[in-house]
Amino acid sequence: MIKDLEKKEYVIVEIIPTHPDPKRGQIAQLSALKLKGLTLIDRFDYRLREDLIENIYIREMIDYDKDSFTYKDSSEEIIKDFKKFINRDLLLIIDNDYTKDYLSVYKNAKESVFKYLNTCFYDDVFNELIEKYHLEKSNYIVDLLYESLIYESNNK
Repeated sequence: MIKDLEKKEYVIVEIIPTHPDPKRGQIAQLSALKLKGLTLIDRFDYRLREDLIENIYIREMIDYDKDSFTYKDSSEEIIKDFKKFINRDLLLIIDNDYTKDYLSVYKNAKESVFKYLNTCFYDDVFNELIEKYHLEKSNYIVDLLYESLIYESNNK
C-alpha cells in the first residue's frame, strides 16, 4: 500500500479545532507536511491568534513552540493560505469527523493516512505508532505520521 505514495505529491494534515463543528468553531491549529514520495518538500504550521481562542483547554494543548507557527486572525485566513499550500495534492488525513468537516471546503482527494500504516484511527493510535516504530513522543502529530510512513516503507 505504501508503494502507492512513492511517486505522488501529497500532504499529511492535522487539525486542532476550537469546536468539532466548523459552523461553531475555528481552526486553532493546522499543521501539514507536503511530500513527494517520502521526501519532505515543505511544512505548514499555522495557528489562530491565542487571544481569539476562548477554550482554555485548547489554548493549553497548543502552548508549545510558539515561534514555529504563523498566526492568523481567523480560520478563513488559515484556510486561504492552506489552499495555496496544498494545490491539488492528495490529502492524507486523520479520519475523525471534525477533520473531515473542516477540510470539506477543499475539493482535493482525501484518504486516511492510517490505511498506509495498516491500522485505523482510534483513541490510542498515536501511542501505538510510537511504540510500534520506536518513535520519540512529539507534539507534532504530522511528524509522527511521516516518520511512521518512513518506517512502514522500510518494512515492506
